[in-house]
Amino acid sequence: MSQTAIIIPARYNSKRLQGKPLIKVCGKPIIQWVWERAIQVKSADRVIIATDNQDIYDCAKSFGAEVEMTSTEHKCGSERIVEVAEKFPEFSYIINLQGDEPMISVECVEEVIQAIKNDEYADIATLISPIKKGEDLEDPNMVKCVTDINGYAMYFSRSKIPYERNFDIAKFYKHIGIYAYKRESLFKMTKLEQPEIEKAESLEQLRALYNGMKIKTSIVEYNSIGIDTIEDLNEFKKLAESK
Repeated sequence: MSQTAIIIPARYNSKRLQGKPLIKVCGKPIIQWVWERAIQVKSADRVIIATDNQDIYDCAKSFGAEVEMTSTEHKCGSERIVEVAEKFPEFSYIINLQGDEPMISVECVEEVIQAIKNDEYADIATLISPIKKGEDLEDPNMVKCVTDINGYAMYFSRSKIPYERNFDIAKFYKHIGIYAYKRESLFKMTKLEQPEIEKAESLEQLRALYNGMKIKTSIVEYNSIGIDTIEDLNEFKKLAESK
């Protein structure tokens, strides 16, 4: 039976924010905020947290999540997801929902699921959103994306792209870190060698583009808060406390 699974990778050893999934905001760990959004997605049959840490595993169990323990040797979230997906051959569509996106909207997750299911040519689907603040263009943590006429990604970069020689017509989009994979595409991508552009930008989606895989993008109006730094965490705390 074909199923759609949301898998949330959650590792403890983040370079910039150690133990990030377990940091509590308004009494709940960040990983719980993400999981509570994910279980509201009607198009998903399963939601699984994938972790390499016993404390995160125990925490996820305590709030009722399905959780799988994975290797500590994975270099990226997609490799962690593959380890879980291998156990479940019924997963035809696999959604990589980052464990540090506590404000991700249910509508955004639904959008990326429908995009991968409805496009026969796409290997992967993801989301982009218009950049509205000038300072975001210069922020290397805000990944930018350029697409072709059909909405397939041409390139992702931490740099400002495109170059605004004609500023009046330049449009800029930021990447929202959620991916939907067809099963065979996920397994294919994670078996490929890392190209130099992926190592340079530290963006694993460039491996797919480098090898000719197609990434379908959908434009959404969404101001994501991916928690990479203490500043991001403080911004999320302010938003959570104001609700």
